[in-house]
Amino acid sequence: MSQPHLPESEQGLPLRTVVHAVYALFAIGIISMGVFGASIIAAVVLAYYKRGDVAGTIYASHLDWIIKTFWWGLLWLAISAVLTMIFIGWITGIIALVWIIFRVIKGWLSHFSGQSPELE
Repeated sequence: MSQPHLPESEQGLPLRTVVHAVYALFAIGIISMGVFGASIIAAVVLAYYKRGDVAGTIYASHLDWIIKTFWWGLLWLAISAVLTMIFIGWITGIIALVWIIFRVIKGWLSHFSGQSPELE
């Protein structure tokens, strides 16, 4: 005897909630100044994991947004770490951190309003 298949909306967490969880995990990692840095990794892993489930929906742009934020932010923070040897890395690091915070806030606010986070 097989189990009846539940409709899409009843299987697991709703996709909207998953995207909120991704933004929340990312924000926790930023607010804690790296103490809970594993939450940022968890957010990106969850975004990659759910990427296929959200294909073709508005949520796909949000997961792509957070993945791009992570990788570009990591690149610029790594470059800033190297540039601290010539004393301008602190400035570029602060700029990169502000950019990451801006993208998380913009993405999450656009998710609350049901829009894509892409810049117009």
